[in-house]
Parts: sequence; structure tokens; C-alpha cells
Amino acid sequence: MKSIYKSLFVALTAAFALGSLTSCEDYLDKEPESDLTLEEALKDFNNFQGFVEQIYNCIPHKTTNYWNTTFNWGEDEILSANNADFYVTPQMDKGDFKAYYTAWGGNLSYLYGASDKNSNGRFNHHIWNDSWYCIRKANLGLENMDLMINATKEERDLIKGQLLFFRGWWYEELMVWFGGLPYLERVPGASEVLRDPRLSFQECALKAADDFKAAAELLPDNWDKTTVGKNTLGKNGLRITKATALAYAGKVLLWAASPLAENGAQTGGAKTYAYNEGYAKQAAEILGKVIEQSESGVAPYQLAEYYDAEDFNALYNHDRTATTNSNYSDIFYTIKQGFKQPGTVEAMMRGSQFDQPNDARWGFATSWGSNVDGLFFGAMVQMPTANYVNYAYGMANGEPAYIVENGELKVNPESGFDPTHPFKNRDPRFYHDIVFDGEMYINGTPTGFENQKYATLATGGVMRDVTSGSRTGYFCQKLVPHTGNKVDKVTDDWGTGFRSYLPYMRLADVYLMYAEAGAAAGGASYKASSSSLTAEDAINTLRDRVGAGHVNAKYTSNKNAFMDEVRRERACELAFEGFRFNDLQRWLLLTEAPYTNKTSQEFTRVNDNSWYEKNDQDPREAEVKNWREEKILTRNFSAKHYWFPILESEVYIYEDFAQNPGW
Repeated sequence: MKSIYKSLFVALTAAFALGSLTSCEDYLDKEPESDLTLEEALKDFNNFQGFVEQIYNCIPHKTTNYWNTTFNWGEDEILSANNADFYVTPQMDKGDFKAYYTAWGGNLSYLYGASDKNSNGRFNHHIWNDSWYCIRKANLGLENMDLMINATKEERDLIKGQLLFFRGWWYEELMVWFGGLPYLERVPGASEVLRDPRLSFQECALKAADDFKAAAELLPDNWDKTTVGKNTLGKNGLRITKATALAYAGKVLLWAASPLAENGAQTGGAKTYAYNEGYAKQAAEILGKVIEQSESGVAPYQLAEYYDAEDFNALYNHDRTATTNSNYSDIFYTIKQGFKQPGTVEAMMRGSQFDQPNDARWGFATSWGSNVDGLFFGAMVQMPTANYVNYAYGMANGEPAYIVENGELKVNPESGFDPTHPFKNRDPRFYHDIVFDGEMYINGTPTGFENQKYATLATGGVMRDVTSGSRTGYFCQKLVPHTGNKVDKVTDDWGTGFRSYLPYMRLADVYLMYAEAGAAAGGASYKASSSSLTAEDAINTLRDRVGAGHVNAKYTSNKNAFMDEVRRERACELAFEGFRFNDLQRWLLLTEAPYTNKTSQEFTRVNDNSWYEKNDQDPREAEVKNWREEKILTRNFSAKHYWFPILESEVYIYEDFAQNPGW
């Protein structure tokens, strides 16, 4: 990787090709007549937009960033035991957060790796490497807006709005991992000696919020309705809108309000409810406006349609019907849609994904199911932890199945959860996201895999092999369906057109952030002046979508208890999308039990195999005994783990660019 000095601080020495910035090395190798001047590159909308679109191209893809990639680094996920030394997740479990740039050559996560700004390849873009380049590119564009001489006001506004947004966005993506940084709003001169100090997280967040708000003033509600956008009508779904810019303004303000940003890194959990109420109120106002714009149809985003909560087979098999305008599973992956990029009507922030459409068929798609006898044939298996499933996925009546008491996860006696029938009456998202014992795992004729036709996830089951099956008693199928196996071939066959992509932000997250901001500002009944919803209403809107019960009054009457339910709702709705680590981090819970534990679910079947194989048998009704969790590992984190370490080569550049404490 180029050092931060080269990628961020050195002045421009290379000319611009149409739509892309060449590197110094490439520039020196070129014939002089092949280069465009900066004036030529930025003279009109088409040229300047090409310059901007390289920033879109630099946005990393979480799901296909490497052959096998991981991004769920909270207590939510664990890998198969044979991968303890090769991937980022196991190293982080040991407290080695440097693994994001050292594990297996440092190219295994979307945070860090080899970078090629002009490449469309999925391996070539990473948060740390590309952010400094794109921040600098945004500043260069903003400083040279006067070169855009052949343009209408709309065109100039669209260019400036995108540049402001991306300066804020790349900083926001850096800040959530590394804390406050120097917030550069200029292109330093070639001979300038850098002395810009690191700002606090809150100082940095306020600057990013200002950029997002300024961007929102310039960006359209819907690109299809602009004069410029009509030239690419129906193909503008990835472009930044006013609502997206506002949503990120609300996000950075909520993060600035968070217990970590307000109180600093610390252990003990005493400050987990101590938010900055002023920033929380500002966040709620902005996020409430985004919700209103979306619900009124001003913004082009909607909550994707869910399945009939009463139709277990549709939920479990992710069936799509012709009667829906959108589909919940399409947020995360698409099948038989011509390799269409996932996201549907709910995704608000995505990268370009110009890479090969079948990339997700390989490492990513093969890592989420049973590899016993090579059924999924992945190099590793990613699976949910039992503690996370028990905590996040409550009951159909809206109650948490488990509650946290004195640092332990315990069955909630008022929920209706029955340890002898643990798969019954769960939140419908449990049936969509989680593969549990007894479900039909192979829909087709399981030739060669007869012993895996039905999920055997009880203690001692065929699928409980710790190196090729599930260590925890569960598989996850939210991001890759169980039919991605070698028999059903939903992901393995080119003809199915399988494609995966995780949005950086979707509309449901805005409801969740609004609810959290309201909970911090005043509790369940808090309502921003910009919205018709209370914080409680926002959570219940998401539960109505999936057919789950509303938040019980015993939680809404207590500010902290309601915050606990908001956080649990976030854990359920956004499960395995890569947000959990940052949530535990900003809530000052990363170091606290039970969130430091990763467990397996142990139990014994009461019925024999023939019970599960009956066509009319519902696996939710299965009876078990000896229901218990067993600890796989405990993560021993300290205060230093609240921020990731910065590469040593970067912090030596100048004194004021300091390393994070403890590293």
C-alpha cells in the first residue's frame, strides 16, 4: 500500500484522464499527448461526472472483497475450527485487531488490502487504502469547481453535492473504526509540511455532518426526475440522493452522541446509556425527515415487502411471488434476475459493483452452509453463535426470548419461550435468517448426501462437525440461502444468476437510528418535530413489516429498558450485515459480558429421524431436551479495543498523527 503521505498529502502531480485520476507512476510512463489537462477533464458535466464516478468505483464490496471474506466481528459469528489461523475473525477473537492488515498477507477484509483505483476488480478496493485517495479527490474537485465552465446550475449542484457527500462518507467509514482523524478540507501543497492534528471523534463527526447537510441542499430527491438524470433514466439507482446525504448526517450525529464518543473508551459498562442528548436530538430531527420523505414518496426508498409470517415454507425457502413489488431477500442477494445488483427499493447506499457478476458464486456463497462431505464445498464455514441467536431473535409476540441479567444471558420467563420447544413461535425473521435442527436442508434429491436431507444440528448430529459443519447448532441463510448447496445449486449454477451485495445503508437502518436517537433524547415517546413517528413507532413499524409483536409497555415505560429493546431490534433486523461490532463498540459494550462470549447450543432430540422426515411434520414443533449453551470462547478485550490500531507506517509520518491508545 502507498503510505498515507503519498495517498493523501502529496500534491497533484499527475494529469486526469477522462473519468479517472492516473497515478504518478502511470503518468510518467505516458506519452505527453495522451494526457488531458485538468481544465479539459473538468470543463463540463460529462467530464466532471467521470471524475466523480471513480469515487463510486472505489467503494469496497463486503461480500466479495476476497476469495473468502468475513465482516461480522462482534459476538454474532464464529468460523469453523479449521480456520483459526487464517482469517480476521479468529484473530480478532484473540484481541489481535492488527489482523485486519496482517492476517494472511493483509488482504482478507474490506478494511485493508492492495488497491488499484482504476480497477473494477473486487479485490482492489478497501476502506483504509481508498479513503484517503477519494477524500483528496473530493477536495481537488471542490477546489476546482470554477473549471466547470460549460454547465447549468443543476449540473454544478449535482457535482458539488456528490463531492461533499463523498468527503463526508469516506471520513465516516474511517471514523467508526479508527476514531477522530485530521479532517482535511483542502488539497495540501506539494511542499507543505503536514501538521494537521487528529480531531476528536465528535469534532470529526460534526464536520462530516456539515458536509452531508451541505450535500443534501444540492442533491436531488430522485435522479430520474432531473434533467441530467433523464439521460440515464432507470439506471440512476446507485447515485447519491438528498435523503441518503441526510441519513448519513443523522448517522454521524448519532455516533457523536454515542456513549463511546461522549465518554471515551472505558470498561465496566457503567456509561452504556450515557448519550449526548443534544446530538441525539439533532440526529432524530434529520432522520425523522428522511423517514417522512420516504413514506411520502418524495425519496425513492421504501421498506421492502416481507413474506407472510404465517407461511413457514415461504419464509424458510425465501420464496418470491409475482404479487410483490419488492422482496426482503432481494436486499441481500438476487436469483434469476440476470445478476441484478441486490438492494431492491430499500438500499440507500451501495457501491458500483462493476466486477464480474458471478464473483459471489465462489468463496462467499460457499462459506455459509454445511461442508460435511463437501455439500457447500467452502474453504471455511461462517455460522451464527448460539448466544447471538438467543439474544437477537425473540418471540412472535415481540418479547425477547432471552434477557441479559448480571452479565449473563437468561431465558425470559415472561416471553413464552419454551426450552423443550425452542423453535416454536419465534420472531418471523428467525425462520428467514436461521437454519435450525430438523428443517429440510436439501430440497432436491440428495444423492450422495442423504444424511443431510434434514438439518442434523442437535448435539452429536452429522452437521455438528466443528471443521466442516456447525460448531454452534445453527447455520445462517440470510445472505446465502440453504439451497446454495451442491444438490439444489441455487448459487453454484451459472443459470441461476446468483449475486450478493450488502448495502452500506438501507431504510430500515434509518428507522432504527431514529428510534435510538429518540430513546437517547427522551425515551419511547420521543417524537422529533420533523416526523409523525415516536421512537416506539419506528420500532413497531419494522415489526409490523415482518409480522412480529409490538414493544411491550413494560419496556416503553422505562428509558433504559426501551433502549435495550431498540438495541435488540437492531441486532435482529441488521443481523450479519456487518454492523454489530461497531454497535457494541459505540455502546461501550464490546468489553462487557455476555457480549464477549461465543457459545454453542447443545440439546438432544426427543424424536427419531423418521419424525422429521414426515411430509406433514413442522420442524418448529420439534421437542428437545437438555437445552443448554456451552461456551466456545470468551473474548478478553480491554479499553484499547474500542478503536482499531492504525498501521505503524502511517503514524510515523508526523508527530500529530498519533496512534490510537494502547496500540
